[in-house]
Amino acid sequence: MKVEFTHMEDTGGVVPDMNTRCVFSVTTRIPFKLNQNQALLTLEDEEVAQRLTKMGKHTVNLDGTTADVKVVPFTLGMGVRFELHVTISGKKINVSEIPELPIPDEWMRDKLELNFYKSEHGGGEVENVKYDKRSRTAVITFTRPGAMASIVRCTRYPFYVNGRCYRLSVSPSTDRHLEKLQLFSSISTKTILLKGIKETEDDEESVQDMIEIHFQKPSNGGGETENIKYVSKGAVWVCFEEDA
Repeated sequence: MKVEFTHMEDTGGVVPDMNTRCVFSVTTRIPFKLNQNQALLTLEDEEVAQRLTKMGKHTVNLDGTTADVKVVPFTLGMGVRFELHVTISGKKINVSEIPELPIPDEWMRDKLELNFYKSEHGGGEVENVKYDKRSRTAVITFTRPGAMASIVRCTRYPFYVNGRCYRLSVSPSTDRHLEKLQLFSSISTKTILLKGIKETEDDEESVQDMIEIHFQKPSNGGGETENIKYVSKGAVWVCFEEDA
């Protein structure tokens, strides 16, 4: 899967809400099964790839013997792409690893509120505490935006209760959702599929080099190559991105 940061979102509001909004582009890598005596060849120039495909068959010299290799378009399977929108709260933090104590839930909420109110450890006035005893987690909402900035930098926050000090795990509260979900399938513009490569006594790497040299020569209609993968026995799975 390919993930790329694209931009920061602007809410466009008159009063900033202190939340950070990021957008990422996500594209799945597409698997392809490359069978025995086949090769995938990626060229630098799209025009060269199209020309080789139109020529159809190529007679390739494989160390004293020749093989009529068929060139066919390389069709990518079904892939998925979407936008991932992430909002990082400027007022909320997630708290986990809260110790199990024999006290009522309301008391635990009060102790968490008091603990994160203390300015010597960062924090500030607390607006709300949502505590879940079963999962030993809580969501703390501060009144003042940015009050949690110094807390999340340390990731482990001291929690003093009943004369003991525990270490809580703290992290920014985030909200995530997907947009522009799309399925795609296409024919590669730069990669071609080679079929009918004869088996030889040479090792796989040597045959791969001979194939690449053939398709690099302008006299054979070829050009500069970026990558090649040849399989002499069995089958392998290779992954491509949409623009392969």
